[in-house]
Amino acid sequence: MARPEKEAVVKELTDKFSSAKSLVVTDYLGLDVAEMTELRSQLREAGVEFKVVKNTLATIAANDVEMEEMTEYFSGPTAIAFGEDDAVSPAKVLVEFAKDHEVLEIKAGLLNGEIISKEKVESLAEIPSREELLAKAFASMKAPLTGLVNVLQGNIRGLVQVLNQIKEEKA
Repeated sequence: MARPEKEAVVKELTDKFSSAKSLVVTDYLGLDVAEMTELRSQLREAGVEFKVVKNTLATIAANDVEMEEMTEYFSGPTAIAFGEDDAVSPAKVLVEFAKDHEVLEIKAGLLNGEIISKEKVESLAEIPSREELLAKAFASMKAPLTGLVNVLQGNIRGLVQVLNQIKEEKA
């Protein structure tokens, strides 16, 4: 790779390190082409970008954004999943994929600028996604209203029956 190309890759990684809500560093050694394609597809569906990186270029980029502690995880075959919109998606997809493909090793992660261990990445994966949390919040807000409507419907039904009985008695 020529120097201008390397500089472009470092700039891109620096931008991604700075802007990502979360990222997960993995070792993909042992995954075949079909498995990598499947993983990339699942990550793409979740809105996550997955890049295989050169360790030296990733180290330079991490140093540029003052994340020197992250460089210890840049050894061996390294790929990074960047979560731009949802902080949970990279962890969720990678942990789920690693359950079926044991050769995929999660090394560490970064969440809101803080380095997190493999165990914390796995626990992050258990958190519901933003969409799931919003759906639960709306459902809990809707439940009391639904209950109120049901109560009122029951009372109105009873009132209609009473009125019908009075009408029948007078007729």
